[in-house]
Amino acid sequence: MSDEPRSDPAFGGSCPLPLADYPTVQMAHGGGGKLMQQLIEGLLVPAFSNPELARLHDGAVLAVGAARLAFTTDSFVVRPLFFPGGDIGSLAVHGTVNDLAMCGARPLALSSALILEEGLEMATLAKVVDSMRRAAAEVGVPIVTGDTKVVDRGKGDGVYVNTAGIGLVPAGIEIDPRRARPGDRVLLSGAIAEHGVAILSVREGLEFEIPIASDSAPLDRLVAALLARLGADVHVLRDATRGGVASVALEIADAARVGLKLEERAIPVAEPVRGACELLGLDPLYVANEGKFVAVVERARADEALETLRAHPLGRRAAIVGEVVESGPGRVVLRSGIGGEHLLDRLTGEQLPRIC
Repeated sequence: MSDEPRSDPAFGGSCPLPLADYPTVQMAHGGGGKLMQQLIEGLLVPAFSNPELARLHDGAVLAVGAARLAFTTDSFVVRPLFFPGGDIGSLAVHGTVNDLAMCGARPLALSSALILEEGLEMATLAKVVDSMRRAAAEVGVPIVTGDTKVVDRGKGDGVYVNTAGIGLVPAGIEIDPRRARPGDRVLLSGAIAEHGVAILSVREGLEFEIPIASDSAPLDRLVAALLARLGADVHVLRDATRGGVASVALEIADAARVGLKLEERAIPVAEPVRGACELLGLDPLYVANEGKFVAVVERARADEALETLRAHPLGRRAAIVGEVVESGPGRVVLRSGIGGEHLLDRLTGEQLPRIC
């Protein structure tokens, strides 16, 4: 096995950013790769230092009396505002609900803050707000508070959405990226890379033989079914958004100080998406998803987990894609379809900017 990191899968001809300190913020600081990791771990975590933040999870879990509440926040700046399979409104609701689900929580309530650009058409804003309303109603979670700000014309992209959410974590559930342990199995809830390719197709005016739509969807009920069956034997849940499955796997390996081995042949990718990625020079493992998650579960319960996921409409293409190993802490090894192995590395540049 080669110990050389996998080459940077940055899209197009843009050069990857070198690993160095920057006097100004770069797009890659929000891309889910190395520069984002440096920003979070080098500036934000030390500045706001506390044990809950140090977990670097999708949300915080806070004890309130006998209850445990999950709390998360997110901002959405996707361009374009509307894309196949969704829009910034539904995406904001789904993304926040999913972060709560990755903590094992049942969503209770959301907030919404809108940052509007002067000149935005009211009809466009109404469509975004109605999409948020419908997405929240689908989950059964109310948007209970919010805020609105307007910035000068030319200082925004029409509308940005900030959301926060709270949820209730059931007794006995302990989801934490540090709980991955040798012998655990790694599962994917479905086929990957659909969201990023859908965004790119609209942004660049591309047409594929088979249209590709975003996988944006609320994952709370799929996760609830998994937890109802496996309980505490679900150790880790992470939704594979910015940076894709590869970045999530590396984050888990780092947090738990374990190694991960993934089987490329087992990772589900729809053929139209695979073809589009090959055409565009994208690696599906690094392309963003908005309706898929990685689960790390007790080895003996992996088949049950897979059966549970596949029984749900959003988990029909779920698969067991790898295992947690003791060797190589912090490293993720991908075994290719022809038997070779290589290390996965974090993105250094931006593969697809502004995807959420």
